[in-house]
Amino acid sequence: MSKKNKVDGKYESISEEQANIEVENEQDEAVNEEGAESLEAQLKHDLTNEKDKFLRLFAEFENYKKRTSKERMDLFKTAGQEVIVSLLPVLDDFERALKELAKSDDKEMFKGVELINGKLRETLKSKGMEEDGTKQGDTFDAEIHDAITQIPAPNKKLKGKIIDVVERGYKLGDRIIRHPKVVVGN
Repeated sequence: MSKKNKVDGKYESISEEQANIEVENEQDEAVNEEGAESLEAQLKHDLTNEKDKFLRLFAEFENYKKRTSKERMDLFKTAGQEVIVSLLPVLDDFERALKELAKSDDKEMFKGVELINGKLRETLKSKGMEEDGTKQGDTFDAEIHDAITQIPAPNKKLKGKIIDVVERGYKLGDRIIRHPKVVVGN
């Protein structure tokens, strides 16, 4: 009997140990479930942060592509700006020559110079150059016009307005490459 008791005792002690182990396992599982829930919450939070970072990075890249594309288009539009700006004095000389030739009796020379002037202007216009539309009687704007001088206005309507355009202004695309030089009424 003693052996059986011993054996029974072993069984009894093993079953108590198993019971203790099972209780501990249940507690560990409960802790693991809480840990799994907090781990799952942490992973969801990390995933949300990574998605946000990705979307921001993607948006920044899209903005970069648009900006560089726009800069590139602007560069193509204004690529010949230096050449066009250097030709503006030639246009001014043509304008003065036409005024003087209009006074002379040689109409054939006037027509020839006028044709050359027109061809030059059309070529520059095809490259994107436009003449500024400033004319006498327009309101003076310091951001657009260069005032050479101010003179007393011939009448009250011309006070603060442009009395004379000394040198024409030009634009290349949306950019002003030369401001018109004007005389303003005071």
